[in-house]
Amino acid sequence: MDTSAWLRVPDVHAFLAHAGDFLRSRPALHTVTLTVCEGLRARGPQAYGDEAPVFGVLERDGEVRAAYFRTPPYRLIVTPLTPEETDALAAHLEAVGDPAPGVNADEATAAAFAEAWRARTGASPRLHERLRLYRLGELRWPDPAPEGRGRIAEARDRELVARWYVEFVRAIGGAGHRDPGAWADAHLTERRVTLWETPDGVPVSMAALTPRVAGQIRVASVYTPAELRGRGHGAAATAHASRAALAQGAEEVLLFADLANPTSNGVYQRVGYRPVTDFAVYDLSAGA
Repeated sequence: MDTSAWLRVPDVHAFLAHAGDFLRSRPALHTVTLTVCEGLRARGPQAYGDEAPVFGVLERDGEVRAAYFRTPPYRLIVTPLTPEETDALAAHLEAVGDPAPGVNADEATAAAFAEAWRARTGASPRLHERLRLYRLGELRWPDPAPEGRGRIAEARDRELVARWYVEFVRAIGGAGHRDPGAWADAHLTERRVTLWETPDGVPVSMAALTPRVAGQIRVASVYTPAELRGRGHGAAATAHASRAALAQGAEEVLLFADLANPTSNGVYQRVGYRPVTDFAVYDLSAGA
């Protein structure tokens, strides 16, 4: 007899107490859930929006087997599911009245949920992007390496870092921290932003790190202004940030790359990143 059931969890603290061991058991596949929930734990429930986040777990025989969360108004984030678990999740969300404006999950789970939600609600799924999750193997310096040097961003870089973060979020068409200044302050205080600068000290690229959670750190918010691209600055910033993550004790260093951008995928592989699995992001417009 199948005793599995999807259950709502009231807040991030209860969610981590309930599902933390499960999430930490596969930190690479659960990297987004781990790092966003760490942000919610540290900065409070309104870190990503005015509405309270929602959380849920799939329990079977008293053990957590899967989990989801959403920070309204953004998309649902789901750990890998079987087709049966995906159908049950769609039924659960419909029963509790939770909307699903989109889904972000491993490729198979995202596609299955988009179809299950379409069948239940009449929503029209639209593939937003496909992402590849990479794990760092042996770090290699870009060859040829651009002139310049990497350094950890400091308080004097706050305005630049906040502006580049806004430009990065706009460029990927995604959702970021609601307060770019607060994002910059947190990352600068914790020394989690690397800048690559020219020999005369002009910053030309940025790479940020997520906090270390469950032994993993993710390189994120890699950004080079459009007029400075194609010169190896982003590769150098990524390599320097990756080295900083290792120095901080990361057991796994991860990053995501948009599969529609072969240039960035090639760059990351040349500095030592290896594919783990593919993810997909769907928008789910409301049915008629």
